[in-house]
Amino acid sequence: MPEGHSVRRLARQFGDVFAGQVLSVASPQGRFSSGAALLDGHRLVAAEAHGKHLFLHFENAVVLHVHLGLYGAWSFGGDSTFAGASSIGAPRRVGEQETAAAHDDGLPYAGAPVPVGAVRVRLVGDHGWADLRGATTCEAITEAEVNAVLARLGPDPLRNLRGDAGRFVANLAGRKPSIAALLMDQKIIAGVGNVYRAEVLFRRRIHPYLPGSAIAESTARALWRDLVGLMNDGVVDGKIITTPAKYWTRRNGKTGRIKNADGSTSLPKKSAAIPVRADAHYVYKREGLPCRVCGTVILLAELVGRKLYWCPGCQAA
Repeated sequence: MPEGHSVRRLARQFGDVFAGQVLSVASPQGRFSSGAALLDGHRLVAAEAHGKHLFLHFENAVVLHVHLGLYGAWSFGGDSTFAGASSIGAPRRVGEQETAAAHDDGLPYAGAPVPVGAVRVRLVGDHGWADLRGATTCEAITEAEVNAVLARLGPDPLRNLRGDAGRFVANLAGRKPSIAALLMDQKIIAGVGNVYRAEVLFRRRIHPYLPGSAIAESTARALWRDLVGLMNDGVVDGKIITTPAKYWTRRNGKTGRIKNADGSTSLPKKSAAIPVRADAHYVYKREGLPCRVCGTVILLAELVGRKLYWCPGCQAA
C-alpha cells in the first residue's frame, strides 16, 4: 500500500499541474459517474494529503476523496509543459520509482488518449490528464465530511503541526497492543505503512512486540522525529531510503567510502549510488539475511495481516 510520502507527492503534483484550472471530470468505468458529475466543469482550488488520504478541493465546495488502498494508482500524461511523474501509487503496480510523464515535445496538445482499462475517474486540464484505477475509496464529499475523516486520523508526520508529537505520545499511552501494530493504526499515526514501520523500529532499536504502554515518552518522541525526517526524505526522493550512503552500491559494484584524488575518503553521493531496493533498507524484505549492523539473521513474522521484519539482535526485548 502506498505510504504517506507517496500520497503527499500526489497532492503536490495535483497542485503543481492542475490547481487553478477548470477540469473535465469523468468516470470512463462508470462506477463514479454521479460523483464525477458533481466535479465536472469546476475549478480545482487545492490538493492536500493527510496520511494515506488525498483530498482534491473544488471551487463548488465538493471534494474528491481518494484512498488508494493496496492496488490503487494514478497515471498522468500531457503536453510538453506538463511536468511530473507518469504514475504514483501502489508499489505492486508501478514500483517506488517514478518516471517523467510522457508527452510529445513540440506537438500540439491533442488531449487525453482513449482510456485504457478500468479507469475509475479521469481529470483533464489545460495541458494534461490524470487517471485513477483500483482505489479503495473514491468519493465526492463535502468539506464537513472531510473534517470528519480527518478527525478519525492520527497526526501526520509530514504535516508535523504544533502539538502533533504530543498527540502521538498520548495515543500510545496505556495501549496494550504492540508498538508494531500501533504504528500501522491510522488512528494512532497517519501515513506510516509496512516499510516505515519496520525501518523506524529498527533505527530506534525497539522490539516490535513491546506494548505501546511500555514506550517511554522520550522514545515515542524520538520515533516521531525520525519518521518526520524519513518521510520528508521520501517525498523528496520519491522512494523510501532509510540507510546511510555507506550501505549503497555504487556503479562500480562496491559499497562504503570512496577514495578521492587527494587521498582522502568520503561517502558516495546519492547520485553515485545504484538505487536498488536491496541497499535502501535495514530490515524490510531482508528476512534470512544478516543484519547490516550486528550480523544477526533478520526475522519475518505475520502481525495484523501484514509482514513484520526485525533484527532480534539490535531490537532485543
